[in-house]
Amino acid sequence: MFDRILIANRGEIAVRIIRACREMGIMSIAVYSQADKNALHTQLADRAVCIGPAKSRESYLNMQNIISAACLTGAQAIHPGFGFLSENSVFASMCGECNIKFIGPDPQSIDLMGNKANARKLMSKAGVPVTPGSESVIETAEEAASFAEELGFPVMIKASAGGGGKGIRIVKAPDELESAFYSAKAEAKAAFGDDSLYMEKLIENARHIEVQILSDEYGNVVHLGERDCSMQIRNQKVIEESPSPAIDDETRQKLGQAAIRAVKASNYKNAGTIEFLYSPKDGSFYFMEMNTRVQVEHPITEMVTDVDIIKEQIKIAAGEKLSIKQSDIKINSHSIECRINAQDPENNFRPSPGTVNYLLLPGGGNGLRVDSAIYAGYTIPPYYDSMLAKVITKGKDRNEAIIKMKRALSEFVIEGVKTNIDFQLELLNNKDYLNGNYDTSFITEKIINHK
Repeated sequence: MFDRILIANRGEIAVRIIRACREMGIMSIAVYSQADKNALHTQLADRAVCIGPAKSRESYLNMQNIISAACLTGAQAIHPGFGFLSENSVFASMCGECNIKFIGPDPQSIDLMGNKANARKLMSKAGVPVTPGSESVIETAEEAASFAEELGFPVMIKASAGGGGKGIRIVKAPDELESAFYSAKAEAKAAFGDDSLYMEKLIENARHIEVQILSDEYGNVVHLGERDCSMQIRNQKVIEESPSPAIDDETRQKLGQAAIRAVKASNYKNAGTIEFLYSPKDGSFYFMEMNTRVQVEHPITEMVTDVDIIKEQIKIAAGEKLSIKQSDIKINSHSIECRINAQDPENNFRPSPGTVNYLLLPGGGNGLRVDSAIYAGYTIPPYYDSMLAKVITKGKDRNEAIIKMKRALSEFVIEGVKTNIDFQLELLNNKDYLNGNYDTSFITEKIINHK
């Protein structure tokens, strides 16, 4: 097992990993930008190293500085968390060249599955259903227009690299395509340093269902059930839950088997997520992409399975075999996660950085967890993601999990910045949400456009 791990991230995921390290008796090393000098992860870690100015490209995306910090502190491994360099195969390779273990898949798997266009080809060969779309990268707007006519509108233009909703455009008519193509290309370049795009047929009224997997160095693979991530705004997840209220047991089994086929076909190791689009109309599902990292919403899977995904990642990277088999995974509860962001829902969800003057986090009772890196007096920098906290509840069934979440959010007080807490409560009280009757377009079409 490792003695020292460097966490190449910030915010609540850095705090989450530091806590896992502490429980495992592993020294944690934080890295931080100048804007994050007083951030919670720098205070909780055993050691903290400044890696550059506030801008991400000069700090959290600065591979040389992060590797230097690891060498300087004697770190044997680097955990990238999510975002930043977590799906960057060049960084994973650099770690290996410096004899530092990258806690995640090998560079070849990142390239294979992290590139959405390449992953589609592999999944099709492995017998995993794939959304109708382009078999390779689309180079020009003219090529995109021709292929869109062949597929039939509406279509989705998507970045081949990265994730997090960046570089995605929905195109409903030919006259929208050119501007969508170039704006997606520019956004993908800015977010991932790679502007390659591909195209898929838009599956309307679909659910966004993802399956969490764990795979070790010895060919052992398990899936930890599915998460429903259909409550989204602009391809950004807002509420997630597990298990999905839209999936029956037969479909659940098929999804799990498809996810395991996908993992074995790609020779994937460590934690990952296979994302699917599910059509409630006919029960069909299609591979969308694989996230070759831990997900923001991993806590709801941990809640319903009692498997600590972060600790499993570390153990797998250290060369240990999976301690669990598929038969060990029993899901007899329900969990929900709400993402609390520093944003103003009344003004087009504009980010709301600033100083937290007062903070009361919800607590008390079984089945409640809050993952956060904020504290009273903390100044939220304007340079990074606006997420402040994740509130996670668990109940014996979906209704109990929702009731606990409402209680938790009603106790959550943040003063000094605007947040989406009231908006989350509005969603949780919506009749269609309570009935599980929603899809990826729900918030935009049923909530925002009706105001």
